[in-house]
Amino acid sequence: MPLSMNREVFITCAVTGSGDTVSRSSDVPITPKQIAEAAIEAAKAGAAVAHCHVRDPETGAASRRLDLYREVTDRIRSAEVDIVLNLTAGMGGDLVFGNVESPLPVNPIGTDMAGATERMAHVAECLPEICTLDCGTMNFNLGDYVMTNTPSMLRAMAKMMTDLGVRPEIEAFDTGHLWFAKQLAEEGLIEDPVLIQLCMGIPWGAPDDLNTFMAMVNNVPSSWTFSAFSIGRNALAYPAAAVLAGGNVRVGLEDNLYIGKGQLASNGQLVEKAVSVIEGMGAKVIGPAEVREKLKLTKRAPK
Repeated sequence: MPLSMNREVFITCAVTGSGDTVSRSSDVPITPKQIAEAAIEAAKAGAAVAHCHVRDPETGAASRRLDLYREVTDRIRSAEVDIVLNLTAGMGGDLVFGNVESPLPVNPIGTDMAGATERMAHVAECLPEICTLDCGTMNFNLGDYVMTNTPSMLRAMAKMMTDLGVRPEIEAFDTGHLWFAKQLAEEGLIEDPVLIQLCMGIPWGAPDDLNTFMAMVNNVPSSWTFSAFSIGRNALAYPAAAVLAGGNVRVGLEDNLYIGKGQLASNGQLVEKAVSVIEGMGAKVIGPAEVREKLKLTKRAPK
């Protein structure tokens, strides 16, 4: 497949994530105020979309608390700077087995399994323009942890998103996840325009070498809109790869803590770096209004 560079690119900033990054960088936002301020910082730097998780304000651990999502949402919507709101719906599928000889019962430390309605409660409450749908199950990083998203769960959550008028952002960590996303579209559970995020380099999904990346890109239907990122040492190079392959860009402290070797970054700095790469390639960075028009998003006013 010949490359077809994207000339009008939007940037998503994933401002905090759910991983154990708080101990490694003081720039990772924890409280709702800090998370909202990080999203506003990203918007001022050129991001059109803010992808948000929430964390326990006391411990920094990942959380699914509705009050935290509500505060983050209200703060972002009340800001003078405009940005498309994208909330994770990936929490609630964490399964940690016991050990290799006694996998059951599961380990209560780290296990967080919830039903579809509970996993979607904050989305129904806050009605963001976009929310994520992690489109598959996989061994995630180390030990006995499995990111669990069964076909039945994904069908139920996809239907809930569509019924709420919230655009799913399909998160694909491997080619099989793309395959199932196409199935969801065929069944009418997700609607055009379909938005997909190619998540590269996360152990043990798709590695971030260019051959694998292009295999992912070549499995995205031509009518869909895709974005891409990588974690790790290739994170800063992936904006260029994504744009050259015809996609959009994601950066942020969820995926990468550094702006250079040994130099910790802020979300704003990572967005500024992405803007310079995109514009240096001769492409245009588009804003939230253009993204809403492109993806047919519904903007909600603050309550």
